[in-house]
Amino acid sequence: MNKLDKSVPIPLYFQLKELILKQIQDGTYQVEDAIPTEKELSEIFDISRTTVRQAITELVQEGWLYRVKSKGTFVRTPKISQSFIQALGSFNDQIRALGMSPSTEILDFEVISAPEQVAEHLKLQQKDKVIYIHRRRFADNEPIVMVKTYLPYKRCKFVLDHDLVKESLYPVLAMQEDTSINKIRRFIEAVEANPYDREHLSVESGSAIQKFESIGYNVKDEPIEYSVARYRGDKNRFEIVITAK
Repeated sequence: MNKLDKSVPIPLYFQLKELILKQIQDGTYQVEDAIPTEKELSEIFDISRTTVRQAITELVQEGWLYRVKSKGTFVRTPKISQSFIQALGSFNDQIRALGMSPSTEILDFEVISAPEQVAEHLKLQQKDKVIYIHRRRFADNEPIVMVKTYLPYKRCKFVLDHDLVKESLYPVLAMQEDTSINKIRRFIEAVEANPYDREHLSVESGSAIQKFESIGYNVKDEPIEYSVARYRGDKNRFEIVITAK
């Protein structure tokens, strides 16, 4: 292992954290490998266990490691880092850009009467029809998100002629000018996994789920899409870039 430099003003816990992270990234520690215990790291680097614990805790919080009671601390499968919060790119494009293989399972694809909340977001009457699309989406064959999408039927009925297993929804919507998504509003909250998540995403009770509600608008600022997505918290992280105006 490399040494920590106690002569510089960089906190020792941060140096240790960066050292362990580098070893994860360069393959010294593989996924599911155990890292040395707090006691061992404390002895190796001649630092307090409190310092070691702070470094490990931050790596756990950031999704690089996970703890198993009475067994140790292990390297976690890296989270999928996505920037779709601030971009209009499709799920498939995002996953491919990360060097992974996207796939989609269609659970429902039908025309229904608009539920009250959906009608409100799409500015429809409750009796109006919407296209309901229920999808489970995968990265390298692992389920990472469930998505329920609603589209106004009158405008988007052409979507029913497309295979959304093979095609991405946004490029399909872009085939007509008045349904092309030009702007999206997203609302984000952290929730606990419920029975729906356990069934479809292979997560345990109490697991973290990142819930996204999205409303997509066309160039005339008319709502075209309303979606609710539930992402596995252990498999995803989301990037936001803020620039000064």
